[in-house]
Amino acid sequence: MANLSELDLQNLRHLMGGYDVTHCKMKEYAACASDTKVKQFFEKGAQNAMQNKQQLMEYLR
Repeated sequence: MANLSELDLQNLRHLMGGYDVTHCKMKEYAACASDTKVKQFFEKGAQNAMQNKQQLMEYLR
């Protein structure tokens, strides 16, 4: 991989932080949901956010 600039690294940190926030929020929404379909929707969103972060981290290795 080519050398990354400081701005690139800041943007990547921001993206990964956003995935963390989304994961936490979606898990909390799922925990509060009483409807099964709504709960599943938020659980899937939390899972997707974590997968996206992991894929980005793998790309950076």
